[in-house]
Amino acid sequence: MDFTEIYKQSASLVVFSPGAHFLLTSVQDRIIVRRADNFQITRTWLLDASRSPTHASLTTFKAKPISSKATSGQDAWISHVGWSCDSEYILAACAKRGVVHLLKLRDEEWNGRIDAGAEGLVKAEWAPDGRTILCFSEWGLRVTLWSLITGAATYIQYPVHPDRGYTFRADGRYFLLAERHKSRDTLGVYDVADSYKLVRHFPLPTSSLSSLSLSPIGDPLAVWDGPLEYKLYLLNLAGSTVASFCPDHDPGLGIRNVSWHPSGMFLAVGGWDDRIHILDNLSWSPVVTLELSSRLHPGITIWREPSKWLETTEGRGFLSYERVESPHTISLTRSDPTKPNPKSGVVQLEWNTTGNLLCARFENAPTAIHIFDFPTSAEKFTPKLRTVLLHSQSVLCARWNPVRKGSLAVCCGGQSIFTWSDEWLGEGGEEEEMAECIGVPAKNFETKELKWAPDGKGLILLDKDQFCCAFEVQEDES
Repeated sequence: MDFTEIYKQSASLVVFSPGAHFLLTSVQDRIIVRRADNFQITRTWLLDASRSPTHASLTTFKAKPISSKATSGQDAWISHVGWSCDSEYILAACAKRGVVHLLKLRDEEWNGRIDAGAEGLVKAEWAPDGRTILCFSEWGLRVTLWSLITGAATYIQYPVHPDRGYTFRADGRYFLLAERHKSRDTLGVYDVADSYKLVRHFPLPTSSLSSLSLSPIGDPLAVWDGPLEYKLYLLNLAGSTVASFCPDHDPGLGIRNVSWHPSGMFLAVGGWDDRIHILDNLSWSPVVTLELSSRLHPGITIWREPSKWLETTEGRGFLSYERVESPHTISLTRSDPTKPNPKSGVVQLEWNTTGNLLCARFENAPTAIHIFDFPTSAEKFTPKLRTVLLHSQSVLCARWNPVRKGSLAVCCGGQSIFTWSDEWLGEGGEEEEMAECIGVPAKNFETKELKWAPDGKGLILLDKDQFCCAFEVQEDES
């Protein structure tokens, strides 16, 4: 891999444009746009750090006046950024100041501004149409949808969660929002094409909604309770309950992660009990249950990070994982379910782009990544554990390539990244697995998070206040 220079960033706000031609970066109260091919700066904006009028008037009731030092402090830093779907507009929000700035890539002089009212601002993001901004207020009071085309605003009251209580249908036609009315969980379905007009409003069977997830094919919608009840419900957009799921055994705690298969045929459900239930879309009952085990049986491919490999390579180049013969035993941490936030359960569930592989991380095995193999429709349905990647440090982030079906990138907080792929061709022309450790050639850089470019050809590597990018070396066909 080729690595770029190290650049500054704040709050991990570094995002490729949808076409992967530009890179958007936030540095405190400044927005920087670079070209993705040579990383030259294309645009830069220094945003107005002044508070919204409502926010400023409210702060006058405080005992101490606002100093100039506070004006330029961290409460003026950008908290959210985003590209419109056509890369034409940029959103930059400062939640603590209650302000959303709108910028235009091809017109440096054009700008817009949204001032939140007394309800405050906790989050702002683009809707799929690229011309509407969603602004979530504090205390779950309302979500405001601002239109760049008409300049009008639509208000929806009492959203349950600003981060996991809403979704859009895959085609962007409908907006689904979990709401709380009269102490009951409800769902609102809004027509995006008709200025977010309410289409349906119906109660949910949950007692305290944890989250929701809509099938990639647009129906049904999965909603689940949490964290004390292990109950999942599947509803159609008309409000009828299609099915419900509760395991036969009592797991003690609720659901932690849910992930739809890309085709919508399966739903993976993971709780705090180190089990993954795979539900099919015919019966909505478990067709297989995958469990975490310390014993890795024969037939499972095991890769282990070499000890002290960074010292050997001096942080440059790459080195293959070590193959470990099975059977093999991995260490699991014990958790106390009587204490709050026990260290157990499925912390990540993510399908690859084709749905034939499922990546899972368990908090009881923080240094391991489990990759489960799912057969195609033409094969016998026998999902099984295929590969386990073992590391010397706890895994912080694992992401599938958004384009290639068998490419996984991992980081563990050190001066390195790790990659796994099953796309390598062996001597017999068959696909083989390859796992590599790649050093980041930079001093005082620890990869705490990573993001793929939309075209799957590059990675953003994030440290606390700096970042770099890594791109695959293009082979010379000549």
